Amino acid sequence: MAGPNDAVTRLAELDVATVHEAAGRTGDLDGRIRPIQTGATIAGRVVTAECHPGDNLAIHRAVLAAGPGDVLVVAAGGHLAGYWGEILAVAAQVRGIGGLVIDGGCRDTAALRRLGFPVWSAGISVHGTVKAVPGHVNEPVAVGGVIARHGDYVLADDDGVVVVPAERIDAVLDAAEARRDKEERGFALLRDGATTFDVLGIKDVSAGG
Repeated sequence: MAGPNDAVTRLAELDVATVHEAAGRTGDLDGRIRPIQTGATIAGRVVTAECHPGDNLAIHRAVLAAGPGDVLVVAAGGHLAGYWGEILAVAAQVRGIGGLVIDGGCRDTAALRRLGFPVWSAGISVHGTVKAVPGHVNEPVAVGGVIARHGDYVLADDDGVVVVPAERIDAVLDAAEARRDKEERGFALLRDGATTFDVLGIKDVSAGG
């Protein structure tokens, strides 16, 4: 069994689509949760937070609960407000936090890009939030149609976000790496003149076969 650091290293060498397929086409967050930047990839252990609508106190608490390499996965019910911005990003970077995935809004996007702090969010909103309701930290949350728990694994890139339960990480990583290697062999065959039907084993029913 791979240790957490080894698992994160292996996960970071893969892409979201490959991991999603290797996990049995499970764990992918709703496609409306999109990156605010391009070309970024984050992989890490999950630290969860659940916010009361319009209140981001739980996120401030989660930042304190997270450590180097962790990724914050925040449930905000799809509500678009400025749950995350430049102040939280600076605080998170100081703690070595790898990034944020939020089923809600963020703001200060130009500053977040300038800082190089990667964020995947359901949208952008300048609307401010209060800090009155503690919410929940490191309890299971539903984000983008997927249940995420403290200690699970998350991978995000330009295609979206996938969460892998901690108890499945070894099997999913093995399957994903095997799939990646098989695809690399397929690319070589395509470049040598094979067709996608050959490489993928597609039966062309239109040809009466």
